[in-house]
Amino acid sequence: MPEPQSTGATGASEGAMAATGMGGAMDLAMSEAETLEKRPDNNGGPADKPRSLWSDAWHDLRRNPVFIIAGLVILFLVVISIWPSAIASGNPLKCDLANAQKGSSPGHPFGYDGQGCDVYTRTVYGARTSVTVGVCATLGVAVLGSVLGGLAGFFGGVWDSVLSRITDVFFAIPVVLGGLVLLSVVTSSTVWPVIGFMVLLGWPQISRIARGSVITAKQNDYVQAARALGASNSRMLLRHITPNAVAPVIVVATIALGTYIALEATLSYLGVGLKPPTVSWGIDISAASPFIRNAPHALLWPSGALAVTVLAFIMLGDAVRDALDPKLR
Repeated sequence: MPEPQSTGATGASEGAMAATGMGGAMDLAMSEAETLEKRPDNNGGPADKPRSLWSDAWHDLRRNPVFIIAGLVILFLVVISIWPSAIASGNPLKCDLANAQKGSSPGHPFGYDGQGCDVYTRTVYGARTSVTVGVCATLGVAVLGSVLGGLAGFFGGVWDSVLSRITDVFFAIPVVLGGLVLLSVVTSSTVWPVIGFMVLLGWPQISRIARGSVITAKQNDYVQAARALGASNSRMLLRHITPNAVAPVIVVATIALGTYIALEATLSYLGVGLKPPTVSWGIDISAASPFIRNAPHALLWPSGALAVTVLAFIMLGDAVRDALDPKLR
């Protein structure tokens, strides 16, 4: 029975091998392999290296207009807090009763308050106090709450039960009422008593967030594998659990920063927070309230600055939450 003839393609391939020899065939094979390595993947783009949660979050934040706007506002507030004289050359404590309740004038765009103080200068310098209180209180709350909550969630047992009952006690204390009671006996005009009060009543919220995150993270397979390999508790906490449990704490702390700024203004408005000669938006709002009909500008400008600042930090916290929560992707 006659054998079937080879196809044209097979003949051409054999002819190419005969013409080029074994070395030529190997070169063709290597060339095809290199072409396959450079070929795009199924998604139509080059294969990318796997990215971490933080790199993915930063990739999303850079394209989020809410984050960009909030970040620019906060950057501006930080700059004027560090260097207020860059945009306000006056003295916030220099007042002239002859200018009391006057409106806008050249060199004084926001007018004067009831004591004849320049509202523009005091509004600019008030940003330093509000940002300082908000940042320091947030850092204190985040560190204390994360440490206590993280240890309780990791070790559990009696330590977890005791801390849970202590947090319940602090949650039962109204913040404003607690400030009226605790800060009414403080005579210092610095920001530290107010910061200490916020840390004292603010850490339970962060503590519960950190506790839940640590309990979830320590159940993952990589933590169990590290424990089976003999890793110490400190190594598991610092190397494996903390990097994967800190994201919710960052989100809550970022949003809480704006809340602490508003709380400082509220306590200062009630007369138990910051006290003169400290320059604060809450103090200025309280001093301008009796003159709201005759000089509304003295109330509107510090109130507007406070509202924009709180809104910027809340928007920043929302953007960070959306970027760090995989469920929202």
